[in-house]
Amino acid sequence: MPHAQIGPIAVHLPPRVEDNDSLQEQFPNWDLKLIAEKTGIQQRHIAAPEVTAADLAYNAAVDLFERESIDPATIDFVLLCTQTPDYPLPTTACLLQDRLGLPTHCGAVDFNLGCSGYVYGLAMADGLFQSGLAKRVLLLTAETYSKYIDADDRSLRTIFGDAAAATLLTAGDKPSLWGFQFGSDGSGADMLIVGDGGARPAEAAIPPRHRKRWKSRLYMDGPSLIGFTVEAIPRLVDEILAANSLSDSDVHRYLMHQATWKMLDQLRQRMDVSQERLPIDLADIGNTVSCTLPILIDRIRRRGELSAEDTNMLVGFGVGLSWAGCLWQDHWIGDHPQTRPA
Repeated sequence: MPHAQIGPIAVHLPPRVEDNDSLQEQFPNWDLKLIAEKTGIQQRHIAAPEVTAADLAYNAAVDLFERESIDPATIDFVLLCTQTPDYPLPTTACLLQDRLGLPTHCGAVDFNLGCSGYVYGLAMADGLFQSGLAKRVLLLTAETYSKYIDADDRSLRTIFGDAAAATLLTAGDKPSLWGFQFGSDGSGADMLIVGDGGARPAEAAIPPRHRKRWKSRLYMDGPSLIGFTVEAIPRLVDEILAANSLSDSDVHRYLMHQATWKMLDQLRQRMDVSQERLPIDLADIGNTVSCTLPILIDRIRRRGELSAEDTNMLVGFGVGLSWAGCLWQDHWIGDHPQTRPA
């Protein structure tokens, strides 16, 4: 039975960079030094007004195809994780099938998840492989949260960046992704929400938690999200370990959604793991939502910090509320040492 393995990854960041120094000049009353100490973020990439998440995803996929000499005709399925689609309909993945020159027998699906989306995408792709429905899956994650954020919103503008990542999932003879666990709690929807733009009338929309007025279309209750994370994620980690007869010492690295430094540092303390085993790497790009995990994987691969024998845990969590985790061994980099990114 074939199993999905995480193949090569390409990341596309919009060229415009918004750093904390420029924000400090624009907003002298903002304490950017204090904000950076909490977020761990020094700059973010921001898409131009006319550039959409689909455009970023397209560029990431083209970069991947060109760098790895991938024939688009070999793609059986494209999965797009985004919360900033081009249109309510049609499906943005269908538009990308056409733009990328993928075959018309290629399946194409959007799914609306945020920070847990990459792990969900891996699980869906693995199901396609195991059922014999696909041999090559293109998993795209792309977000332009900046379009939901008001220029004067200090709390959000200093956190979220725009990005896309393209991951080629290929078939392997043995599992490299296993032990998937998922969680959902819609009662926490009011912690992170865009209340307009959907079919629900504004007067009937879910009200944001603790606030009647806020600057941006996007609302986030940071303290409540941290509280949810430090309770739910260590429990998820324990459940995955127990279900697979593993202990903490069996895990090489915990690769977590890169939310903010403060949130990840609290997780590290709660789980009693070192920074080396639970890396934080978001200073130059910010929180890129569903893209943080593929970007993190790509970066640690480039640094040569993974081997095929290492058992790692991938964990995503956030808007929904939604969370997911799985175990992962990087069989692809083990089989392709000559293609390790430079």
